[in-house]
Amino acid sequence: VSKATNVPLARIAVKLAAGIKLKDMDLKSWDNINHIAVKEAVLPFNKFPEESIFLSPEMKSTGEVMGISNTFGGSFRRATISAGNILPESGRVFLSVNDQDKLSAIPLARDLFEIGFEIVATSGTALELKRNGVPAESIFKVGEGRPNVVDGIKNGEIQLVINTPLGAQSRYDEEAIGRACIQKGILAITTLSGAEAAVRAIRSKRKIVVKSIQEYHKKE
Repeated sequence: VSKATNVPLARIAVKLAAGIKLKDMDLKSWDNINHIAVKEAVLPFNKFPEESIFLSPEMKSTGEVMGISNTFGGSFRRATISAGNILPESGRVFLSVNDQDKLSAIPLARDLFEIGFEIVATSGTALELKRNGVPAESIFKVGEGRPNVVDGIKNGEIQLVINTPLGAQSRYDEEAIGRACIQKGILAITTLSGAEAAVRAIRSKRKIVVKSIQEYHKKE
């Protein structure tokens, strides 16, 4: 936060602990900040293939990165790339959402289709998308038959995965899908909010102009 805002929060905290009031400090307003910063954790699952991909209280990240630009999409894109993930600009998206997310996933799928992606989905998700005018091709879940979604990932037929699992069987599928994505270097997103952010990042596919963080703060 200090890097993003150019406000030395740790120094301010020390002064507060020493009894100095905020009103007595010469603090600039955050309202003048014109850029957006996005922080992303770096999870090195590709370095430890036997490690469980599920997050837990155990520390698994090896650091964090920050993407900064004048738009949310641009910042999310930079943070994603800096964390070692690839945001595709075309290809096929695998979409599988739990029943609670199905209605919310429709505008997301429509956005992806309008950008130019083909959509493949599990039977329930594909049916809901087709009912709402979004073209989608059905694909088997892990235990339903072959070729299934993991086969599609391993064969290079899927470039992005959006999967919001719920339940024991879905968790098993998520493990298999997640490992296949790690092996192929494909981004797997497990929340709709993360998927919506990714869509905004893909839409901002302008050439990245590199600036120092001091240049962002200089204008404010």
